[in-house]
Amino acid sequence: MQSSSATACKMTAAEFFLLPEGPPYFQLLDGDLYVSPSPRRYHQKLILRLAVLLQTYLDRTLLGEIYVAPSDVIFTEDTILNPDIYYVSRERMGILTDQGAEGAPDLVVEVLLPSTAKLDLGRKREVYAESGVKEMWVVSPKTSAVEIYRFPENPNEPVAVIGFGSSLTSPIFPGLVLLVSDLFKD
Repeated sequence: MQSSSATACKMTAAEFFLLPEGPPYFQLLDGDLYVSPSPRRYHQKLILRLAVLLQTYLDRTLLGEIYVAPSDVIFTEDTILNPDIYYVSRERMGILTDQGAEGAPDLVVEVLLPSTAKLDLGRKREVYAESGVKEMWVVSPKTSAVEIYRFPENPNEPVAVIGFGSSLTSPIFPGLVLLVSDLFKD
């Protein structure tokens, strides 16, 4: 839900950080403030499952770190987003701050909700692609599938859609094989 109107003044990162900590949770996109309530329980279950699968892999490989929302990622002076999950490789740990991250993570994950799907697949995806995020995973509870965007290959279309019963791999995580059915096992 967008709280600022077309006639309202644009907000900066400095002003954003004067807001009270959530809930409700805030994101700043092109200077416009977006407010949303806590996500639904199933949304959180999917995030937790995926985070546990990724964390188990990262505990073995020590390739980097993952974080879950709410955790601010500052992309520009007027854009601060909260991907559902984001990953930063060991080589890029310098972007991590006490607040979250300042710069593009290697991977962002968005779990679609009916109320946020347009924003997640629209302007947020564009910001991720423009800012240098390598990969975006879009988890769809409606279709029990994961769309994979590899922005250097194609910023506008997923390079793969991995459905229930198939496995997900990524060059970001060598040797990792995630079964989509493990994510949507209810």
